[in-house]
Amino acid sequence: MIPDASGESALPEFLKARTVALVFAASLVACLVGYLALATPGHWFSSTPDLGYGVKALRLARGVAAPARDAVVITRAAEDGNAVVSVETDFPAASYAQVVWIARAIPPDVHAALLWRTDVEPSRLNTLPISIESGQPAPVDLRNDSHWIGRIKGLALALHGPLANAVTVRGVIARPASVMETLVDRFREWTMYTPWNGSSINTVTGGADSQGLPLPLLLAAAIVLAAGPLFVIARHRAAATRAATGAAVIAITLGAWLVLDLRWSAQLLRQVGETAQQFAGKDWRERHLAADDGALFAFIDKVRSLLPDRQVRVFVVADADYLRARAVYHLYPYNAWYVPAQNLLPPVDRLHPGDWIVVYQRRGVQYDAAARRLRWDGGATVAADLKLADHGGALFEVQ
Repeated sequence: MIPDASGESALPEFLKARTVALVFAASLVACLVGYLALATPGHWFSSTPDLGYGVKALRLARGVAAPARDAVVITRAAEDGNAVVSVETDFPAASYAQVVWIARAIPPDVHAALLWRTDVEPSRLNTLPISIESGQPAPVDLRNDSHWIGRIKGLALALHGPLANAVTVRGVIARPASVMETLVDRFREWTMYTPWNGSSINTVTGGADSQGLPLPLLLAAAIVLAAGPLFVIARHRAAATRAATGAAVIAITLGAWLVLDLRWSAQLLRQVGETAQQFAGKDWRERHLAADDGALFAFIDKVRSLLPDRQVRVFVVADADYLRARAVYHLYPYNAWYVPAQNLLPPVDRLHPGDWIVVYQRRGVQYDAAARRLRWDGGATVAADLKLADHGGALFEVQ
């Protein structure tokens, strides 16, 4: 670079900080516009207002609900495993491209679906699966469904599976799903708080678990789109200009990275607050009970009180790999045994009198109290005494 009269390096106009920032901003806008052109469920601009149905319009068609004034609180599914909340409607399908159920605390192993009927096909019950994000139903796009026609005469939220906790349903909203609504949805997904879990250390932390447009992808596309014109302009210029262009692209990349770091920092601050509320001021036992595996710890604590003071062999079985590993951890320094990657019980010929078996949330294990025999997969049996049955687990001593 050749210094100008003031002694500063003379940069081409297209490499000045303001120009580079404007190019990146324009690239970001272009990426968003391209995404919206492909992903907006309804018309780009719509004067049709959202159509909402609150708790007074909802009806529990299947399942059991607890009394509540501002929500339908589903406490148990029907005998066939289904819970259904419905509402009578009457609106034109062509004006509304998206349906959003307002519900919370849906367990991850429960399958959710949107049901609807139309005046065109009154005898047909239409259905589409609903994704669950952090216990809440994701919006359902219906613009491309051939059965979203005529006038919509009824909507329903169907849940199939065991309800480990109460599910709160407050209402349903039909939306035209314009550009602004799509942008608001994406911004909500980018900024949604998600507590840390076992995979947080290996994945990008921040925002909803499932995002229509992940923020890292948007920023990466904007970086590529901004870098292209800069390198094309600098291609036939001096080497110093090409080097400065590379530095400008690196600065853009670092700026985008900073945006992701700021989001991560905001998540961290909230996580620190929740962790302090969960564990601060408690002794080691209370902290274990407050942890995610608190129920397992409470059970193993009772198991330890029944085990002899001397070193013995303890065999641990559970359906979940995580629960097996945590149970063994809580049992140390006893000689605890488990298979990390397989849900197996020990071979009968390897068991000896005085061994102990810990069973926690493990299917296929049966105990005959009259015969004092423990039976599991393949009909294998062993003489054993039941010493404890609590918290979804049991402790046996081999005889």
